[in-house]
Amino acid sequence: MTNKFHFLFLVIIGLFLTVGCSNPETTEKPPQQAELSAKETASKKGPKRVILFFGNSLTAGYGIDTRERFTSLLQARLDSLGYNYEVINSGVSGETTSSGNSRVEWVVERQKVDIFVLELGANDGLRGIPTSETTQNLNSIIDKVKKAHPDVTIILAGMMIPPNMGPDYSNDFKEIFPQIAKQKNTLLIPFLLEGVAGDPKLNLPDGIHPTPEGHKIVTENIWPILEKELVK
Repeated sequence: MTNKFHFLFLVIIGLFLTVGCSNPETTEKPPQQAELSAKETASKKGPKRVILFFGNSLTAGYGIDTRERFTSLLQARLDSLGYNYEVINSGVSGETTSSGNSRVEWVVERQKVDIFVLELGANDGLRGIPTSETTQNLNSIIDKVKKAHPDVTIILAGMMIPPNMGPDYSNDFKEIFPQIAKQKNTLLIPFLLEGVAGDPKLNLPDGIHPTPEGHKIVTENIWPILEKELVK
């Protein structure tokens, strides 16, 4: 009898341990299964939409760390808010509307683009290039982008320049951007450097290119226009 009771006691203890260790609430998924779930979640979002910034040294982030330029700040915000977008910085220092017009096809024909932000013209204004030429080049860039991507959303970044070239030229230059936006049915950032231009604390010693703090303000100038076009 003693041996039988001893055997039954061991069987009961064994069953108790088996049930306790098989609690489904505490069982972890195998690494392979967890990895597969992560991939399935990512695939449900689909491929990333692309926001391409096409511009000059302002877009390129002249003089500051890559992480501090406004395109990087926008990417960080998009990620934090759960938007499935990739921001591509296609800024080239010294770019004019003429050189941009020559370059744009090479860029957009090799790259998916959902939102195209056009930031060019400042170097034209600083060089006193006729506003008719700047207008023609910007129109041509927009036409080329639409031809490559018919469903693209285009945002034009407005710009102003100091009155070095005379008030008439400065006023005509300022009007280029709202006029094009209206004629081409694009969105418009009224003035990209609003709150930054002319402030020594927010610009590098050259007085033209924003500091990291300046880029934060530029980010806020872009965001209200950009946010309305985002989808999740």
